[in-house]
Amino acid sequence: MTTNSDHTRYLELLERTNTELNIMVEIGKTLTSSLDLQEVLEVIMQKVGLLLKPKTWSLLLVDEKTDELYFEIVVSPVSELLKGIRLKMGEGIAGWVAQHGTSLLIEDVRNDERFALHVDDSVSFTTRSIICVPLKIRGRVLGVIELINSLDELQFNDADLKILGAIADYAAIAIDNARNFKMMNELVITDDLTGLFNANHFHTLLDAEIERSERYATEFSLVFLDLDHFKSVNDTHGHLVGSRLLSEFGRLLKQHVRATDLGARYGGDEFVIILPNTTKSGALAMVGKLRGIIAGHHFLADTGERIAVTASYGIATFPEDADSKRGLIQAADQAMYQVKESTRDGVRVYCADAALLGG
Repeated sequence: MTTNSDHTRYLELLERTNTELNIMVEIGKTLTSSLDLQEVLEVIMQKVGLLLKPKTWSLLLVDEKTDELYFEIVVSPVSELLKGIRLKMGEGIAGWVAQHGTSLLIEDVRNDERFALHVDDSVSFTTRSIICVPLKIRGRVLGVIELINSLDELQFNDADLKILGAIADYAAIAIDNARNFKMMNELVITDDLTGLFNANHFHTLLDAEIERSERYATEFSLVFLDLDHFKSVNDTHGHLVGSRLLSEFGRLLKQHVRATDLGARYGGDEFVIILPNTTKSGALAMVGKLRGIIAGHHFLADTGERIAVTASYGIATFPEDADSKRGLIQAADQAMYQVKESTRDGVRVYCADAALLGG
């Protein structure tokens, strides 16, 4: 005989199941319709909290360069401390799940030798129960989602594992789609030899910087640089060495400009750098440092012989030297060619009398 209390529990269970189903449908639609990685991660964070209500949980992604896991999302009283921690593949519960691509539900981590106790010790936290599922697509693990309960909280169960596994499946598809979309966009705007922006995208970036400068009444500088005697490198050492040198130079440029600066390969052995919010004197200081870095770098031929690399630089500032994109490019280019036709390995800023200010 069914009692009123049994009927009430049944209705509550049915309502909870319907709620979970509706949320899962919403998760699937939202995650698989977005191609923005940050938006995908934010949706994951919201929905995990809504469905499972964990006090402490994290999403870790695999750094393919180092084969380590890093904390991308952390919801925890010790989140700031966890952000700086990395786990080797196979290390701890998260590392084990990432390595094996298999979910784990552990009621008490103190009885599991895979648990990385040093992580708890480093952030002064005591873990009891863990549920961890892989973010896996086409046999490849992108990361893991890990829910943690402390000693004063209830243990996780199989129902939690099933729900989190479903979220992880959607999340893996969404993250993979977002990354592929980003990679395709980068291929369109990136020079494949140097890793810098290509010439077409440089013009888009310059248009945007001019618009921003006009809107906020700020100035910025543009640097043109051309490698000196690069033809002789190809003639002496061959085009393969020349291409490798250009690739290495592009990486060096990208590594040593500021995070806000925008470097591009303009064509051949000619490069450009947009320096936002940078005066003429600031641009001169930046170019001076860059020249020193290039001079100290060892570019090598196949024989191990060092190849000396220098460049000629031209600097123009918006709106001081030109109030249009075409005018600014011509000004910086003109200043650079004045160095090219005289001393080489020098710097000029655009001005009426074209006075040499560096070099």
